[in-house]
Amino acid sequence: MFQVTAKKENDSMILSLDGRIDSTNAAQAEEAIRAAADGFSGAWVLDAAKLGYISSAGLRVILRLKKSNADTKIINASPEVYEIFDMTGFTEMMSISKAYRKLSVEGCEVIGEGANGKVYRIDADTIVKVYKNHDALAEIHNERELARKAFVMGVPTAIPYDVVQIGDLYGSVFELLNAKSFAKIMIEDPSKTEELAKASVEILKTMHATVLQPGELPDKKAEALVWAEYCRDHLPQDVGDKLVALVRAIPETNNMLHGDYHVKNIMQQNGENLLIDMDTLAMGHPIFEFAAIYLAYIGFSCIDPDNVKAFLGIPGEQAKAFWKATLRDYFGTDDEAVLQDIENKAAVIGYSRLLRRTFRKAAENEDYKTRLIAYCKQALCTLVPQTDSLSF
Repeated sequence: MFQVTAKKENDSMILSLDGRIDSTNAAQAEEAIRAAADGFSGAWVLDAAKLGYISSAGLRVILRLKKSNADTKIINASPEVYEIFDMTGFTEMMSISKAYRKLSVEGCEVIGEGANGKVYRIDADTIVKVYKNHDALAEIHNERELARKAFVMGVPTAIPYDVVQIGDLYGSVFELLNAKSFAKIMIEDPSKTEELAKASVEILKTMHATVLQPGELPDKKAEALVWAEYCRDHLPQDVGDKLVALVRAIPETNNMLHGDYHVKNIMQQNGENLLIDMDTLAMGHPIFEFAAIYLAYIGFSCIDPDNVKAFLGIPGEQAKAFWKATLRDYFGTDDEAVLQDIENKAAVIGYSRLLRRTFRKAAENEDYKTRLIAYCKQALCTLVPQTDSLSF
């Protein structure tokens, strides 16, 4: 049996479909839907939450409805029904959205958090990244495509296999059996800091060795120029002008960059190391990657040393040791002068990003914001004049 109920919401008519539409009832179903719409001229929204099945005869009904009202769309299609629409090309002709499985993260362990979302462990097998943006479906699908791109190119990464709803938010589900973040391993056994730094560098080098086509990912240099040009208005003229010139002079390269590379975004599963949180993938010179890494381990804690503990879960000294080991292993040298020069380059870009971010971000603590701005300015005024190049 097939039934349809109608409810007007703003400029749309919500038509809830209940049952199945096949060759035995297609004509009656179409008649019932049109009667329920009753000549409504706004958008027809077909709610397929209770539509158990649709055959080719039912698809022709949908096609005729779409021709009658160009604003017809389908929501809450079950995975099985959505697959029918997808396989027959309907998802390319009209707006069709899935019904997403609902999950709760109440009481779940938080294993990571970034600007875009928070990562929870649901059980021994599963983690979910919950996006902070209420309208994040486009972001979720973009991150999944980026993860697939990285995986195909040889970068070890976890690929989400499902999209779920958590309250009024959306999330991506990953299967990571008994996986632990590098941060958690370091908390449990600080003696593994050097070993994990080497492992993280292996992945980092694999990623940076991946060369992309122009325009394949966002250009990190273009973003860094925005930071530098913003900062120029808040620095002495000679320092601001030189900062912009230094960023402009960074070579144009197409290396793959993670963009948010730190110990909470590297997971270990049965001896295999995998990257998560791929929504910040970009391309450009590796110095931009090291600027982000520097901020994660050092820069974000420049005013409050406890920040790194709150962000990564590891003490500041351990974070600093991991940063130093990362530099040594990546560049293959113990020469402190060389490593300090690279750190200074990363700090210049990192503090330009942090200065702009701090100016633009609403502050819960105005005194902290003022001190952080002053610190970033002083760091740039010290480092920029003594820096001749930001590349290596």
